[in-house]
Amino acid sequence: MIVAAWTMLAVCLLVLGWTYVGYPTWLLVLARLRSKPPMPRHWQPRVTVCMAVHNGMAHLDAKLDGLLSHDYPPDRLDLVVVSDGSTDGTGARLRERAGNRLTVVDVPVRRGKTACLADAIAKAGGDVLVFTDVRQRLAPGSVQALCDALASGELAAVSGQLRLEDAAGYAQAVDAYWAYETTIRRAEAATGSVVGVSGALYAVRRKDMPVPPPGLVLDDVWVPMHIAATGGRIGLVPSAVAFDRASASAAIESARKRRTLSGNWQLLARWPAITLPGRHPLAWRFIHHKLLRLVAPLFLLGAFVANAALLGQGVWAVALFAAQCGSYALALAGVRWPALKTWLPVKLASAFLEMNAYAVLGFIDFLRSRDAHLWVSAPTVLPPSPP
Repeated sequence: MIVAAWTMLAVCLLVLGWTYVGYPTWLLVLARLRSKPPMPRHWQPRVTVCMAVHNGMAHLDAKLDGLLSHDYPPDRLDLVVVSDGSTDGTGARLRERAGNRLTVVDVPVRRGKTACLADAIAKAGGDVLVFTDVRQRLAPGSVQALCDALASGELAAVSGQLRLEDAAGYAQAVDAYWAYETTIRRAEAATGSVVGVSGALYAVRRKDMPVPPPGLVLDDVWVPMHIAATGGRIGLVPSAVAFDRASASAAIESARKRRTLSGNWQLLARWPAITLPGRHPLAWRFIHHKLLRLVAPLFLLGAFVANAALLGQGVWAVALFAAQCGSYALALAGVRWPALKTWLPVKLASAFLEMNAYAVLGFIDFLRSRDAHLWVSAPTVLPPSPP
């Protein structure tokens, strides 16, 4: 019994250590030793920005204004926007603004994001397709940076970066997660391909763009994985930035993350071959970057139970159990009192606990929800109105 408990504890800690520390460290070392950076060059192809919107009226005009005035040649940039069964006036407002550079598709019945993106792709005429969401503001030069990265043909698709503005309180845990995630994606891009792009901003060469199937939750994982399966490389452009703001509440941010993690389970169910080395070129990266995080809560539970069973086996077992309990206490304190997240240990512990809690809840959502692809609009913390 004691040997089994020590073995279980060791296996769980090794898997967790590799998932959260070992894999990122290995990528960073590999990026330093065997970096394969693509060679960008200036390129200004015709670009079509594709966007699906559901009840996005609060952000719609600002987003359209930002895209239509973006610092890319206006005669080479147009928009296709699909309203997915909106009930807040989004469709009517889009029709009012439709014109030479804005093509509108107003669908009266909700079908989900990927069905709408398929409509947008069918109407897009650009050599490069840029995908974005209605909430985020794009940094100047983002579209040009994406095109420059695609110019040489070494890359079939590229991801921009998502940055949170004014992250405070509970949102600091989200900000910590994105900083960690961005580090991994940069290392993956430097050594080959990333296994996912940011849905807030990514671009694909028109000739390489697959049409995502309806009912899919994560176009920003399915698209790059499909491109990689046909031999394309997916990169990351740090200078192409989409700025977002924290959600109006922790509950809304939780719903977003749960939907994303539920989408990963959906993708696995639909396309299990992406986890099979030899069947997909990015299988190992998908396992280490995505799959192990999905099952990490099982190893956390296993480590806690095994460690508790070993409390009478010496000071090391007691010290390790105390460290586990202390870490969970810090994390729970950050969840209960968000102001404590200004202290780095609390910030990191809270981010770790929340992401694993979302993984569990996302799996439950996947098992019981048939409409996960029908996103729910999430309000954000907006800047105060000027006096």
